[in-house]
Amino acid sequence: MEESTEDISQTAVQAAHDLRVTVSRLLRRLREIADTQDLTPSQTSVLSRLGKGEESTASALAAAEGVRPQSMAVALGALEQHGFIERHPDPRDGRRQLIVLTAAGRERVQGNRVAREEWLARAFQDRYTPQERETVIEALALMERLTQP
Repeated sequence: MEESTEDISQTAVQAAHDLRVTVSRLLRRLREIADTQDLTPSQTSVLSRLGKGEESTASALAAAEGVRPQSMAVALGALEQHGFIERHPDPRDGRRQLIVLTAAGRERVQGNRVAREEWLARAFQDRYTPQERETVIEALALMERLTQP
C-alpha cells in the first residue's frame, strides 16, 4: 500500500529527495576510495560488516546481506583465500562455525576506514570555508534526529 505525499510539505519532499541523492553519491565516492581492487562489492560488504562486530555465522551474514547461503559461502571462501577471515567451531553448537576477521582482515577494514575519513576531511578542508564547515556540522547535528526511532 503506497502512502500519499499530499500531506507532506514540498520542502520536506525536496529535502528528502536531495538528501537521498547526495548521500548515494557520497557513498559511491567513499566506496571508490576504499581498497577494493581484489574484492567484489559483496565481499567488501561482508568484510565491513565483520569489522563492526566480533564474530558471526555464515547464515547470519547471509541474512544480514540479503543473499542466499550459497552466495555467502562463495564470498566467505574468497575472503578466506585472501587471508581476511578465519573460521572457528562455535563452542555453543559444534555444527556451526563462527567467522572472525584475521589480523589482515582487521587491518584492511581499518585501512579503508582511515582512507575514507582522510579523503573526506581533505575534501572539507579544500572545498569549504570554515563557516561552511560549521554549517555542515550544525546540519549534521539536526540530521542525527533522522537516525532516531
